[in-house]
Amino acid sequence: MTLNHVSLQCNDVLRAAVFYDAVLAPLGVARQLDFAPHAIGYGSLPGQPDFWIGEFNSGDGFRETHIAFLAASRDEVNAFFEAARGAGAEALHEPRLWPEYTPTYYAAFVRDPDGNNIEAVTYAEA
Repeated sequence: MTLNHVSLQCNDVLRAAVFYDAVLAPLGVARQLDFAPHAIGYGSLPGQPDFWIGEFNSGDGFRETHIAFLAASRDEVNAFFEAARGAGAEALHEPRLWPEYTPTYYAAFVRDPDGNNIEAVTYAEA
């Protein structure tokens, strides 16, 4: 299965953008379309956003979302984690191997400004 894009509803798009600008940069991902303060699209290819943040405008209450961004290396996972901590994110799990998933599953997990569980993962060998 291939996903075309994913979108999260945020309480404050501009606040969320500060977080995602910081944590996605080490993964080679940047803003591709910017309709702030309503929506911002991120991606690794110019003009092709595949991850969006937008205004919270439907549904009641909060439902945690988990998104895992693919990193090219363990260094990128580490840089993602440091950028997230620098942006004020809560650390859920520091970078480490998760052999219960696969022998080379190396990941870090943080909580974004809206309470979502955001992960960077690589399958690359050390």
